[in-house]
Amino acid sequence: MKSKKELKDAYRQMTFRMGVFRLRNKKDNRVWIHHSMDLDRAWNSVRLQLQSDRHPNAALQEDWNRLGEENFMYEIVEELEDTRDPAVDYKKEVQALYKLCLEELQPYQDRGYHQQKS
Repeated sequence: MKSKKELKDAYRQMTFRMGVFRLRNKKDNRVWIHHSMDLDRAWNSVRLQLQSDRHPNAALQEDWNRLGEENFMYEIVEELEDTRDPAVDYKKEVQALYKLCLEELQPYQDRGYHQQKS
């Protein structure tokens, strides 16, 4: 059995997929975009929120409830490579990537579930 220290060290060595993902409504192609330092964990969390009727985006939650999970598709939009460079601020890079995706995909009004900031 591994010691607590060995388990912590092993966890620190793990890499997680980080970047931007979208949840696409297959019926009308509206999208909800999100970013994370751990894409898999974020998707599991969002999915659980939607399944539990607890997602903060009311329009997305309403469509999920009405159309069902089978009418939504999880898609990774951009994935950031972990180069293990200590000089890189990955959190800042993921946030910048998210802003670029919002700008490019424009998930507002009839194209998405986001509210446009004025």
